[in-house]
Amino acid sequence: MSFVHRFENLLLAVVLGLLVLLGVAGVTTKFANADELIRHLTLLVGMLGGMAAAREGRLLSMGTIAHAMPARWRPAIEAYTGLVATTVSAVLTLAAWQFVSGEAGSSSSLAFGVPRIVLQAVMPIGFAFITLRLARHAGITYTVRAAVLVVAVALTVVVSQLDGGIEPIRTPLLVALAIAILFGAPLFVGLAGIALIFFISVGDPIASVPLDHYDQVTNPLLATLPLFTLAGYIVTSTGAAKRLVRLLQAWTGHLRGGPAVVTVFACAFFTAFTGGSGITILALGGLLMPILMSSRYDERKALGLVTGAGSLGVLFAPCLPLILYSIVAQVSIEAMFLGGALPGILMVVLACGWGIAMSPRVKVRPRLRWRRVIITTWRAKWDLLLPVVPLVLIFGGFVLPVPAAAITAAYAILVAAFINRDLPRGEKLVAVMCECGLLVGGVLLILGTAMGLTNLLITEHVPDRLTVWVGQAIESPWVFLVMLNLIMIVLGCLIEIFSAIIVVAPLIVPVAAAFGVDPVHLGVIMLASLELGYLMPPIGLNLLMSATRFRRPMLEVAYATMPMMLVLAIGVALITAFPLLTLALPRWIL
Repeated sequence: MSFVHRFENLLLAVVLGLLVLLGVAGVTTKFANADELIRHLTLLVGMLGGMAAAREGRLLSMGTIAHAMPARWRPAIEAYTGLVATTVSAVLTLAAWQFVSGEAGSSSSLAFGVPRIVLQAVMPIGFAFITLRLARHAGITYTVRAAVLVVAVALTVVVSQLDGGIEPIRTPLLVALAIAILFGAPLFVGLAGIALIFFISVGDPIASVPLDHYDQVTNPLLATLPLFTLAGYIVTSTGAAKRLVRLLQAWTGHLRGGPAVVTVFACAFFTAFTGGSGITILALGGLLMPILMSSRYDERKALGLVTGAGSLGVLFAPCLPLILYSIVAQVSIEAMFLGGALPGILMVVLACGWGIAMSPRVKVRPRLRWRRVIITTWRAKWDLLLPVVPLVLIFGGFVLPVPAAAITAAYAILVAAFINRDLPRGEKLVAVMCECGLLVGGVLLILGTAMGLTNLLITEHVPDRLTVWVGQAIESPWVFLVMLNLIMIVLGCLIEIFSAIIVVAPLIVPVAAAFGVDPVHLGVIMLASLELGYLMPPIGLNLLMSATRFRRPMLEVAYATMPMMLVLAIGVALITAFPLLTLALPRWIL
């Protein structure tokens, strides 16, 4: 690893650490302007994480069909995709520079006298680094990379001289952009590219896109996203998984289907904290499969259970998709946390029921050993308190969501580093924080650039037109909800969940409101359906993750997961049909 890369990683870890410290300090000291500084540190985390994701080639995308193409075509596809992505990122760099230059004269100071413009400047710098790294990934030879970068810069110079007048070529540009996205270009490139094309065509300043990006990423609630994600990554990177699994085994090992219950609860717990079901399968698969196999579970059924259980937990606080939807749809985080609780429990109960039903029948089962229960519970006590901390802080009325997230992250770090000693070296903590920042950076790039497109759609009255059209085509709210389920399942199969929420939610929320669907209920339906799409053959993400983790053919995994998918589909149908499951707790508590 080069010095620059190590410096970037260290800087990203330091900024995340400052975010945690300031979040906690804002509660304990109440110093002035803490909230505003936290919001701008979130911007810094997003750009640094986006730079790291671009460096590693891990910017979020819709997936790619390039692998289905003949091998001899792939260099040309990579060059084309890289050229489009590099050009859009280069134009974003110019736009961000124009935005920051315009802010320079009116920039004020944040906490500790830090000028606002200093943190705003990370936007053009960050997009410039992303541009260079997208060009680097455009080909395997330096000639191709240099050519892509030169052409992208030349096109950016041309864009800087434009003032409208691109209507005749607008459609071809959009088609070229769409092809690049299908071939695997980062999704933020597609969202930003569409917004830039339309802004240029009507003569509006391209600085509007980074302005919208800045406004969205500095949203007062958005700091909860990196903070809760950090807490989740700390948990999954330590020995918490083994301690929790041993605890569940001690409590349920004597029951029929005990190993299945262990699998379901462990997967739900870790997905709730990581926000990614695929991560859960990769992290826990090697731990849970041997437990099931040693308990004489059929191998195919065990594989299906682990793969399907990885989709559980997305409805439980403080899962990342819950937070993301609440921000995009402008719904209370507290309401989404409460709204997802009962539907999440329903999905867990259904999964446990299936696991128990397909468990092997044995005449002799191990007895409940209270000594083992007490020992494993005592060893896992600090891990068990982790989900309790944010819930007590938020719903007890002690602090707001952002400080609660900061305290949760601080708690996770302290427990891992000093109590359980799972992070004995600082290098490991830095690595975990970098991995967290990389994911968050990719999400925030999409979220920020999507806001420019969203505002454009609102200006053009697209949501209003969509609402009218759907209202004319569909009369029954139940038909609308069924169609929503089907669309979300298909999107969950094709698009990463964070991207789907950011792109679809702004369009669907006003349409659902016209049918009288509560936005909290809508969000729970969307998340449950998207996660179900992860199990849809032939290209569901969790199927791919499971096939990779267990080295099995994709079709074999899909066949094994089919019963579990049908069980969870029943849960999605019940959640959709009975809004009270979602709305009872928010109405009772809030």
